Amino acid sequence: MSQLINRGQRVAFFGGSFDPPHLGHLAVAHAALAALPLDIVLFTPVGAQPLKPAGSTASFDDRVEMTKLAIEGERAFRISLTDAPKPNGKPNYTLETLLVVKEGLPPGSQLYLLMGADAFGGLQQWFRAAEIPFSAPLIVASRPGQPLHDIEALLPAGLTMELECGPNPANSDGDSSKIQLLCYSLVNPAGERAPFYLLPELDIPISASKIRELFRDPAGVGTPDAEGDLLPQPVADYIRAHGLYR
Repeated sequence: MSQLINRGQRVAFFGGSFDPPHLGHLAVAHAALAALPLDIVLFTPVGAQPLKPAGSTASFDDRVEMTKLAIEGERAFRISLTDAPKPNGKPNYTLETLLVVKEGLPPGSQLYLLMGADAFGGLQQWFRAAEIPFSAPLIVASRPGQPLHDIEALLPAGLTMELECGPNPANSDGDSSKIQLLCYSLVNPAGERAPFYLLPELDIPISASKIRELFRDPAGVGTPDAEGDLLPQPVADYIRAHGLYR
């Protein structure tokens, strides 16, 4: 991976099932690139998620191939296999994967953890969750209108948040096309601080489970217009060609 990333670059780790990768995933990644001075977003399909014991619907190999198709042509997007299934069959823990990724980055690089509102909603249940923001600062795409106290309530136990900056100056000119960014610090009981970035105005109501239902329903497969609002076309073509989600 180091050959794909240069010294001093700012890299966002974007993990998930990507079952399948959809336009919502791409929108979150593009928003993070626009709001923060990031250089690269690493799309990282996960092998075995501890909180999803039933596993993903599509195989890891299929999810990797679909993710490659989804980000094809995007200069700032890369795919990483760091979170591939482990030979011993044990689950993949985000904290452990982040530490592996950090070790593989060139000197001077900065790693962040990018996630959507759905993933952030379950953060408290993750393995050693309170340590994660101090390994890689969080960038969270929250739901529009979500109150701040709701977001703080979702933090791992023992962490508090303090506002560092309001809406980024880039949005002060009233340009609604710009991505709003809020900056906080997360503070643990030892007094250590970690940056925390919030993208509060992303409205991306796309669900991977609904997409799988679309392809499971024989009537839904024949509605390419619906697919076009949900998936990159090469991903939709791959799903049909390989009979996924039937």
